[in-house]
Amino acid sequence: MALTLYHVQWCPDCAIVRDRLEKLKVAYEDVIVPDFRPMRRQVYDVSGQYYVPVLKDGDTILTETHDILAHLDTHYDKARP
Repeated sequence: MALTLYHVQWCPDCAIVRDRLEKLKVAYEDVIVPDFRPMRRQVYDVSGQYYVPVLKDGDTILTETHDILAHLDTHYDKARP
């Protein structure tokens, strides 16, 4: 699977990204990380920071919700011309 989403269940921004992935019917690896930021070693190893959501798409790492959504719309929205 090319996409990996690092997130926590309670995060509103994470829910927005998950909803967009579902709407676009994009398969992704779902990695739920610890609530306590310093324990999010996986997130840090991928992105250099502890905040979520983080989306890894191949070699592309996105750490801001609006950047993630724009990336998904640009690369995965089949309805876009």
